[in-house]
Amino acid sequence: MVSQDQVLDKLRECIDPELGINIIDLGLVYSIDIESARINVLMTLTTPGCPLDSYFVQDITSKLKKLKGISDVSIELTFEPPWTPIKMSQESKDLLGFVN
Repeated sequence: MVSQDQVLDKLRECIDPELGINIIDLGLVYSIDIESARINVLMTLTTPGCPLDSYFVQDITSKLKKLKGISDVSIELTFEPPWTPIKMSQESKDLLGFVN
């Protein structure tokens, strides 16, 4: 069975093309649920009107299906709670110039 760490590693390969930072360090992923051969990802975007929704769904699905034993990926977008820069890793905040 695929581990949470394996999924996180694959999701770190999903880079926001506008910011150049992966979706984990941006704090866009809220939860990951692994059910045998299926991975369910609950995530958000930086804004509700972000035009990259289909890009992320396709990129995440493609990367996660490369994991051995995974045949189905479900990505649910939510805006509750809304994303804020507070959700980013410290390294991402530093790269983008956010001050705590």
